[in-house]
Amino acid sequence: MNPLPLDDITDRHLARILQLQAQQNGDTEFLISDNCRVTFRQADDITGRLAYGFQAMGIGKGDRVCLFMANVPELVLTCLALNKLGAIWVPICTDYKGEWLHDTIERSRSLALVTDREHLQRIIEVRDALKDEKIVLLDGDQQDFPAAIAYQELLQNDPFPFDHTQHSYGDTCAILWTSGTTGRSKGVMQAHNNWIRSTLLGASLQYTLEPGDIAYCALPLYNSGAWLTCIVRAMIAGIGCAIDRKFSVSLFMDRIKHFKATQTFAVGAMGVFLMNRPEQDDDADTPLREAGIAPMPPDLWEKFEQRFGVRLNRSGMGQSECLLTLNQEHCDIQVPSYSLGFPPPDADVRLFDEEGNEVPDGEPGEICVRPLAPHILFNGYFNDPEATRDAYRGDWFRTGDMARKDPQTGAFYFVDRIKDAVRFAGRNISTLEVESVVRRHPAVKDVAAFGVSSAELESEDELKLNIVLEEGAAPSPEEICAFVNDAAPYYFVPRYMEFVDALPYTPTNKVQKFLLRQAGVTESTWDLKKSDYVVER
Repeated sequence: MNPLPLDDITDRHLARILQLQAQQNGDTEFLISDNCRVTFRQADDITGRLAYGFQAMGIGKGDRVCLFMANVPELVLTCLALNKLGAIWVPICTDYKGEWLHDTIERSRSLALVTDREHLQRIIEVRDALKDEKIVLLDGDQQDFPAAIAYQELLQNDPFPFDHTQHSYGDTCAILWTSGTTGRSKGVMQAHNNWIRSTLLGASLQYTLEPGDIAYCALPLYNSGAWLTCIVRAMIAGIGCAIDRKFSVSLFMDRIKHFKATQTFAVGAMGVFLMNRPEQDDDADTPLREAGIAPMPPDLWEKFEQRFGVRLNRSGMGQSECLLTLNQEHCDIQVPSYSLGFPPPDADVRLFDEEGNEVPDGEPGEICVRPLAPHILFNGYFNDPEATRDAYRGDWFRTGDMARKDPQTGAFYFVDRIKDAVRFAGRNISTLEVESVVRRHPAVKDVAAFGVSSAELESEDELKLNIVLEEGAAPSPEEICAFVNDAAPYYFVPRYMEFVDALPYTPTNKVQKFLLRQAGVTESTWDLKKSDYVVER
């Protein structure tokens, strides 16, 4: 291990951190998978060769490259190579297909796209969205896509002479697409310092460090959480990071043992799924020492720690636009584990009502953030100045989430989401996007998508559709599900569905979804889990 302080802002660049670790800690394994083990020195060399290859393709500073590929070390290496050029990596959710994939690629305005054989067919199906983008194929036969450039070809170069002084810690290094919780998804432009500051003031403080530590990452690398808690944290700490292709409830602890991992991070649903597994005599017989699981139901906290012999990190809050908003690392006051905690020292966090007035302590309000230092918040939404403007009220960034502040301790506690979203399996699903898919079915006249509280995890929802049919139409729920499954990510397929005569509208033609949520599951509700329909992923 070799924790870097990064007090010099000129060192606050992802590729520079790799370069420093290669110089000071080169023989330590950085990226680990079933198929490869790459040291910091090797990673620095590989990313340098890739950078030259991308430069020869015409990629330069500020250019964007999409990545549509599995969770593998090559994805991380590609991102760091692009950052050596000052280029921007744009990971795309691998559950996307059809229109969602087409739209995301097109809106990214990229010059190239990196994919693998596993996902190539979906790229071929949206070929017209690629325009002039060059395709880099990680594996597979070139006959699969003759126009593609082999990833291995990019490695046949001398290392690129990376000079970190030619870059700024405020440069955009990545664009991560949101799930579109308030409408159309948005591309969050993240600066190098967004990652680094959030790691130094957040993730790095939550974990202890010991020689030989390895972080285990089973979260998708198209999400911020995996990068912040595993990849970037491992880079700054100078420890290894084992990357798995996907999360598996049944194999999770076996994979921890396989990689000899001592640390991990997971979303709350994963923790609940692990607790729901039948107990084994060797549940605590793993090298795992500490884990972050957010949000973890308070009643499961101690039970999880005791069963798996692991220390759980305390809660906090972050989102792609502000990777670290609140945590429990910057105050000596002891508060419940499920509290969001307190603001970090470089940000002012307050609660406001709809009119922009600060609410009294104890009252719910929207969490808003004012940075006290440069490059704390994101650099805006890519190619969407209107959305960027709407995200602020003056100097305050509006998170769209509600909390209350405890009058005695000053700690923040989560209340609810203002955004119209359903949270399922750790991801926010935009009900507006779900509705836009369902409305394209010829039998659907109107539809409302909303969340029904999950019986398994209080912080999660199950997706329900209330559908008004066209006169004379009589599709089955399975037919609607198949239509959604073919047109959108699999998690848009609802758990519940109900055909209704009408939806409750306000005088201003907005559906009163609170009434639908109150009604919840009725005797007329169809349940996916009680049907024979199988969702295709």
